Amino acid sequence: MGRCFAVYDITTKTSVTLNVPKTHKSSRLFSTSPYLTLGTRVKEVLPGGCKIADVLLFDPVEEELVTVPDKTIPKELMDQEMVGASHGWGFFCARHDRSVRITDLFNPLASKSNPTVITLPQLTALPSNQIEEAGRDLEWTNILTLLTAWKTQILCIPKRQKFYLPAPGGKYLFSYHLHSKEEDIPEVQEVVYRGHPELDQSEWELLSSCTRTEYLVESSFSGERFLIKWSHLYTSWYALGFYSSVLKGVYHITKRFMVFREEETTEGSIMCYTEDIGDMCIFLANSEAFCVPASSCAGLKPNSIYHMGRGLGFYDLTTGNPHQYLAPDGAPSVLSQPYWLPPFST
Repeated sequence: MGRCFAVYDITTKTSVTLNVPKTHKSSRLFSTSPYLTLGTRVKEVLPGGCKIADVLLFDPVEEELVTVPDKTIPKELMDQEMVGASHGWGFFCARHDRSVRITDLFNPLASKSNPTVITLPQLTALPSNQIEEAGRDLEWTNILTLLTAWKTQILCIPKRQKFYLPAPGGKYLFSYHLHSKEEDIPEVQEVVYRGHPELDQSEWELLSSCTRTEYLVESSFSGERFLIKWSHLYTSWYALGFYSSVLKGVYHITKRFMVFREEETTEGSIMCYTEDIGDMCIFLANSEAFCVPASSCAGLKPNSIYHMGRGLGFYDLTTGNPHQYLAPDGAPSVLSQPYWLPPFST
């Protein structure tokens, strides 16, 4: 028994060899690679409001669509928009009442017929310059930030019991305790940088015209912490290759990633520029950033940044070359807030 097996007839003393059919992508093992959520494809509406749908994921290693067939979508998730992801859980918010739910719907190893759905408190109205966090009293606590028009990525490190927010430009790092109160003042750390890359004047001028986004990520494997600056330009009326072959609009072109590794010195914590994160791969999107060792996921490119949000692809830190993904066969023509999910395991 291997890729084929035989049936032996004792009466006639003859055997017939049968080939084992190759498994379809939808029945593969899902324990080794990160995936990007592409949404669901509804197949059937059940009495009571539930739906049966295929969950669609993108595999960055094989660059192809992965289908988890016939998952039940609970009625609690009907008409809700996915607004984030963390540690493999998807976060959904209802437009009509701002109720929030988290679910393992996109986890291919979770129950197909009974996905876990956890209801969180309704979001409260947010004045400008505030963020929200859930308190122990089952209500959301509004936290006043110190900057105006500030949209940034939040990093939560449970073992430190803190949220971290890099300020625009990455000059400051704000941290809040997980159980901060509305009136609590955050800790503020000025970020010191060392060893910027050697670029000629024209390259610096190009980067100065780019829009930049800062991400803070900590490896759960090594404990290392990185700050990434993502520089991108806007180009009008460019075909959005992954979203649709015909849809046109404003397109983001990644020009450069700058990665800084946090190092402890006698002068304190310093962010040192690096083009070598070793075996590590960093995954960036509009939600939680995370790291994965390439050696733990066969086919991932070491020393690379996989990104979604300003185009979809990966950036090789060794060569500085970007790779753009094209839409795989069967992918939806339009994606709404796709998110990276870390490798799943049983």
